Amino acid sequence: MQRIRLRYTKRGRLRFTSHRDFQRAFERALRRAEVPMAYSAGFTPHPKVSYANAAPTGTGSEAEYLEIALTEHRDPAKLAELLDESLPAGLDITDAVEARTPGLADRLTASVWELRLDGVAVEDAERAVSAFLAADAVDVQRRTKNGMRTFDARGAVAELQALPPQADRSLDGRCAILRLVVRHVTPAVRPDDVLSGLRAVTDLAPPVPAAVTRLAQGLFDEESGTVTDPLALDREAVPAAPPTAVGTVSP
Repeated sequence: MQRIRLRYTKRGRLRFTSHRDFQRAFERALRRAEVPMAYSAGFTPHPKVSYANAAPTGTGSEAEYLEIALTEHRDPAKLAELLDESLPAGLDITDAVEARTPGLADRLTASVWELRLDGVAVEDAERAVSAFLAADAVDVQRRTKNGMRTFDARGAVAELQALPPQADRSLDGRCAILRLVVRHVTPAVRPDDVLSGLRAVTDLAPPVPAAVTRLAQGLFDEESGTVTDPLALDREAVPAAPPTAVGTVSP
């Protein structure tokens, strides 16, 4: 059995695709591309696809990951090309490697997010960010299936910056970009939780919903404060040598 790890995006209007909708679209793409999938056992076999830490519905992403199991060997780059042709524009396969190391999900320990706040001056965003980072804890509330839950949004934030936009397409000439690095903890702290925290400490409230995009996710390096590529270990790993037949003699 061969395992392939894929990186894919959710861009444009496809950011509103739910995880279940993406699963259906991806399984259709597997059939169209005639991928030799391995299937689970039981009364209702399904293709062996493992999804890792999917972004919330409504947020864009440049760094979503999944792993598939195949019954026949395929070239990862060619497979990615075939799948990309079979998916709608916006759900794009951007990288593929053969899985040569265990624990992809364990390498997704942090995410880099970009939040575009139209109608918010950069100076106001900077003041809110400073107050948020200066706090020991910032309690926020989120509704869950078990009711309202209160938790700290500050502890998971490794980095938070307020920056001006690269291009001025903002509301009333005002726009701030937040660059956020957040550790994956339990309960998960999402970008909207950080926005709730900014509102709690300084009453920062964008007049329109923030446009949120995940730029990267992977292992968090505490020394450098960077998030590393989770597929790098698979690229660097030396392929295992094929087993030799019993009784053969090397020339």
